[in-house]
Parts: sequence; structure tokens; C-alpha cells
Amino acid sequence: MGATLRALRALVLLFGFYLLSLVLLGALAGLDIAVFTWAHGALAVKIVIVSVLLAVPVVRGMLMLRTPRGEEPAGVAVAEADEPRLWALVRELAAATGTRAPDRILLTADVNAAVGERSRLLGLLPGRRRLYLGVPLLTGLTEAQLRAVLAHEYGHFTGGDTRLAALVVRGRAQIGRVIGQFRAKADGKVAAERARQEEASARRVAKGKKAKTVDTGGAGATYRTMASIYTAYGKLYLRASLSTARAQEYAADLSAARIAGRDATASALREIPVLAASHDFYLDSYATLGLPARLLPPRGEFFGGFGRLLSARAGELVELRAELPAEPSSPYDSHPPIAERVRRIEALPADGRAEEAQSSASALLTDARRTLAALEDAVLTDEVLAFRRTGAWEELLDASMTEGLSSARTPLHRALADFTGQPPTLTALLEVIDDGRLWVLAERLPLSEQAAAAKGRAFREFVRPRLGELLRTMVLAEFSARSLLHWEFSWSRPATVRLPGWASQNTPDDGPEAALEAAVAAALADHPDTAPLRALLPPAAQPA
Repeated sequence: MGATLRALRALVLLFGFYLLSLVLLGALAGLDIAVFTWAHGALAVKIVIVSVLLAVPVVRGMLMLRTPRGEEPAGVAVAEADEPRLWALVRELAAATGTRAPDRILLTADVNAAVGERSRLLGLLPGRRRLYLGVPLLTGLTEAQLRAVLAHEYGHFTGGDTRLAALVVRGRAQIGRVIGQFRAKADGKVAAERARQEEASARRVAKGKKAKTVDTGGAGATYRTMASIYTAYGKLYLRASLSTARAQEYAADLSAARIAGRDATASALREIPVLAASHDFYLDSYATLGLPARLLPPRGEFFGGFGRLLSARAGELVELRAELPAEPSSPYDSHPPIAERVRRIEALPADGRAEEAQSSASALLTDARRTLAALEDAVLTDEVLAFRRTGAWEELLDASMTEGLSSARTPLHRALADFTGQPPTLTALLEVIDDGRLWVLAERLPLSEQAAAAKGRAFREFVRPRLGELLRTMVLAEFSARSLLHWEFSWSRPATVRLPGWASQNTPDDGPEAALEAAVAAALADHPDTAPLRALLPPAAQPA
């Protein structure tokens, strides 16, 4: 479908909204005329008031004259003087695609690239163009793959997609606004009716009568009916406009393959889901590790550590690239499934461009560390930016884990304090175990219904795994408070606890972690033995 037909389709969908609104307004006006013709009195006035109230959201939606502007994502705007190599590539690809280059480049923290255009007169006149480019893409893609991503985005410019976006967004916004107003009115009616019935029930109870069940099923029914009409048209609007969007994505992929090459385009499509999943993992497990302790990694490393993660886990990423994500298709998806897009591109004939530009796209940045530091300032909140910076990732891990363990108050801590009436320390717990009262203490833990009903050995088997986790946390917290713990940082595997203060003769060949697990298991056995757990403490730290 060409740009002209797509524009016509968008206009028809938008005019359909106005036509539906006019039909409904006409129906309400016809109802008012019929009421005054055949009925009089309070009933007629009430019906007219209701019809006027129903007409207000419709008229408001029709009179929304301006298309809402989406909020620009947080990022760093870079001028050509700041990043000459990046701008040169952007202009080169624009010329190769046969379109006008963007007027503004904004580097963001997202694993995404997008283009936008502030067109005028509902897309009839072009406007200023913007390119949003995620720094994680520059970190994880090769230059050839980045060329394919940019060529894909320029395909939206050449297809007129960005100019028609304002027209499509306008219709979605107007329909959504009307639906939202009707639903808000319906919710208000339900709340008012509920309050009225609850007040009446309270009066009945005060008089010694039985309270009636609150029933708000009929409240706001007319508003919900109007909302359902617009919702039905909204679904039609979305299905039609988003099916066009999916066709635009296929066309943009073909444009990318023509400009940047088949293999670079296919590999970029395979790489982006891998980068997205890896980046989510990186943020959760590394970048935000210190936030509960009000700590940040070194300057520029909040986003800069992502490259180290990718390098350290390169073997894992190879397996992820081989398996394309299986995405369920929906008529409301704006993008086709990645697997289908890759299949179409890889089915194209080879073009002999497999070895082009294999260097990292991050080399396009003049000063990557400066850019990463500026991105932190633009994306992170002022509160987070005020957190203390650690000198290295190892320090961040140690300080974060120490802070987390020092504030650990598990259900076992609470149960022990309640059971003994004393501070919940490891010493106190060991004494409870040695006195044979561990399973009496365990009864005070939050238990599942099945565990709470069990007795004897069955109870111990239900509780033992959870009790083991809680005891291990308490032991680590105690050792951390005695400065006996060290956490080994790694980009390729989870952090590992190291205990340099433990005597080698106290630990088996498997290391201190295995010794800790064995000591915890011994303390929680049917015939408990706390000696292995006590032996892990150096003499100076032994409980009295």
C-alpha cells in the first residue's frame, strides 16, 4: 500500500470517529425531541439532562484540535561538532536511502532506535526530524549492524510513515479520550451509589436491622454503554492502523537490506532481542545493585558496564542468537514477530556483503566514557545521582551486600526474638538448637497451611528447606558484621561469597561455601550438631 493510499485510509478511519460521534449526537437529539413530543414533566426533564451529560464527552473528543505530542525520552542531544563520525554515518545513510537526514540526534539509554517527524497539517507538510539512538545498541552492535538499523529507520522516512503518524495518533487519542471520560463518569456513578447504599445500610444497622447487600450493578450503565460503543470502534481503528504499521516494518526491513546488506540486516534483527534481554539482566543484577544501599558504580559505569557483561558472556549470547524469540501474534501488535522478519530477510539472495564493517559501533563515538557519563546525568534522577560513588565494581558489590546483610530481618530473626525475648543473634539461635528447642521455634515461622497442619517428622521435612535458607542468611549476616565476608565479583557468573578468615583445616576441599552448607545441614538435622557451624568462626569470634 503506497503512502497516498495509507494517508487516505488514515483519513477515513479518523472521519469514521467523527461520523460515529455525529450519529450518536443525532440519536440523543432525536431522543430529546421524541420525549418532548410524547411526554412532559419531570421524566422528560430527567431524560434530557441525561442525554446532555452523555453528549458532553462526545463533543469534547470531537473538539480536540491538537494532536498530543509524545514526551521526548530522556537522553543526550549530540551536535555534529560533538560526534562527527556518527553524524557522518547518519548523513551518508540518509543520502543512500534518498531521504532528508534528521535535524537532531538524541542518544538514549534504551535498547532501541526510532525516528520521528513533527509534521504539519496532519502530515501533509514535512517538519523537523529526530533520530533516537540507544547507547546500548552502539555498545552491542557492529557498525554494519548499526547501518542496517539506521537504514531501517530511514525506510520509515521514505515511506512517509513518520508524516502520517500524527494523523493516526490523533485518531487514537480522540477515541481514547472519549472512552476515558465515559469510564470515569461510570466509575463516579458506581462510587456514589456504593456510598449511598453503605450509608443506608449503616442506618439500618444502627436501628438493629440487618444490613442489605451492596449492589451497584445498574449504576453508570448508560455511560458504560457509550464507552463500549467507542471501544468497539477503537478496536477496529487499532486493528486497521496497526496492520498498516506491520506492513511498514516489512518495507523498512527491505530498505535496510538494500542499503546495508542482507546479512547485516538479518544479524541486527537477531541481535536486538538478545541485547534487550541482556540489558534488562544487566540493569537488575549489576547497575542497580547498590541502589538499596544508596551506592552507585564509578562515574560512567552505570551504563558503561554493559559492554563488559557482553564480552564476558559472549558464549551464552551465541546460543541466544541461534534461537529466535517465539512471539505470539496479535492483531494489535505494531511490529511483526522478529522470527518472521528474520526469515524474510534471510530468504533474500546473497549480496556478497557479509564481511563489511565488523568493528564495534561504539567506535563511532568520539569519547565513549564522556558520553556514558553524560547519559547518567540525563537519565538518572537527581536523588539517585546524589548517591555515593564507589571506586570499583568490587567495592560496590561488597558494600551493597554488607549493607543488605546488616539490615536483614528475616522471619527467623523475628521468631527468635519473640521466642527468647532477647536480641536475635546467631549465638542465641545456636543455644536454642543445643537446647533441643529448634522445632518449637520453627512453629513461630510463617507456615503454609499444609506445613502448619503437619506433625513430627512430616513437619520437620516441610520446614527444613525454608529454615535452611533463613539460617544461612543469619550466618552470613553474623559473619558480615564480624568483617569475615568477601564477595568475589564476576561479569560471567553470579557473585560468590569468600571467607578469607576461615582456617583451611575447617573447610573441605570444595571450599568454604560447601563447608557452610554442610554446617547448616548439621545444625538442622533430626539430631542437631552445632559444632561444625561454631567451628567456622575463628577463635576470637566464638560465642561465649
